[in-house]
Amino acid sequence: MISLNQQFELIRQSPTVAMADRVSALKAQGRKIIGLQTGDPDFSTPSVVLDVALKAMQAGLTHYGPSRGYPELRQAVALKLERDNAVSYNPESEILITHGGIHAFYTAMQSIINPGDDVLVPDPTWATHANMVLMLRGNVIRVPAPAENGFLPTFPDWERALTPRTRIIVINYPSNPTGVYPTREYLQKLQDFAAAHDLWVVSDEVYENLYYGEHPTSAAAFPGAKERTLLIHSLSKTYAMTGWRVGYLAASARVIENALKAGQISITCVAPFVQKAAAFALSDAGVQQSAAEMRVGYARRRDLVLRISREMECDKVLVTPPMGAFYFFLDFRPLKMSSLEICERILDEVNVGLVPGAAFGLQGEGFVRMTTAASDADVEAGFRAIVKWAEKA
Repeated sequence: MISLNQQFELIRQSPTVAMADRVSALKAQGRKIIGLQTGDPDFSTPSVVLDVALKAMQAGLTHYGPSRGYPELRQAVALKLERDNAVSYNPESEILITHGGIHAFYTAMQSIINPGDDVLVPDPTWATHANMVLMLRGNVIRVPAPAENGFLPTFPDWERALTPRTRIIVINYPSNPTGVYPTREYLQKLQDFAAAHDLWVVSDEVYENLYYGEHPTSAAAFPGAKERTLLIHSLSKTYAMTGWRVGYLAASARVIENALKAGQISITCVAPFVQKAAAFALSDAGVQQSAAEMRVGYARRRDLVLRISREMECDKVLVTPPMGAFYFFLDFRPLKMSSLEICERILDEVNVGLVPGAAFGLQGEGFVRMTTAASDADVEAGFRAIVKWAEKA
């Protein structure tokens, strides 16, 4: 039998996608499922963005575009990064338009990783971060970030994780699945650690506009950090544009030159009419207002879950308020069950779709991720069903 790529034996399919597929299959069979498993905003893309894309298609922007991205969009990205994140990038040489945030992460890692490199990844974190490292023949070194530490690695743990082959740190704040993000002081210390050990920092900041306190600090917003930091961004979460598949990588020019090659080989270019709409979304004041209103909606659902949690007072599921993103990482450890068993039983017994915490790392065992990127009614009904189930389990 002809052999396959053995590296893929180390990689699991996305647990989030797998659960979404299972929920879709059950719905197709006639089951009424409340889907709280997927990080896909239930809000619609702002209608003015749709209009721009339609006009661009009608004007003939339906062929190949520049593989680096249209200058108009790269300029809009540069202005956005200055406006919102206090970081400055040259749109001509330090920004690459990508096919969503995952593709930005792919091109970033392709640009800097060599086979056998060790990559530090907090545990828990989004499964794709580790899987991408494995796919590119790197080694994942998981740095524990347990609930007891606020889901942030301690600096002694960062130090202990170092090996002679460590070259990269991957972080994701606000975090999927926990919703945490560190203080500016923590990030400064992390950048000092990276500089001391000559490490790249790959920072996935796709949830940076979804926050419930102070705006998160970008990992690149420190003196000297830009040359070793690669920023991953997407329009998916901020503007409810998940299906548009448009994001960007911001990094030093030498990184972008490698990333450009990875992009050309993997996708050629992002659809030109999508780029036109993305440039408008990043620049238009009305669209920024729509994004702010979405954040208010997520905050309302966050408060709704916290109110129900206080009201129902169940000591078998512990609820920590997320600082950002649109997830709750619910703590079911008092039940002494695996996170997979919890999710399967909740789906089978009360028809609510969730994602097991173990999918995000060893420190996620006993936890379950629940999204608030669903309607208020689904969030309330789903969470109440979850708590009632836990009381009887």
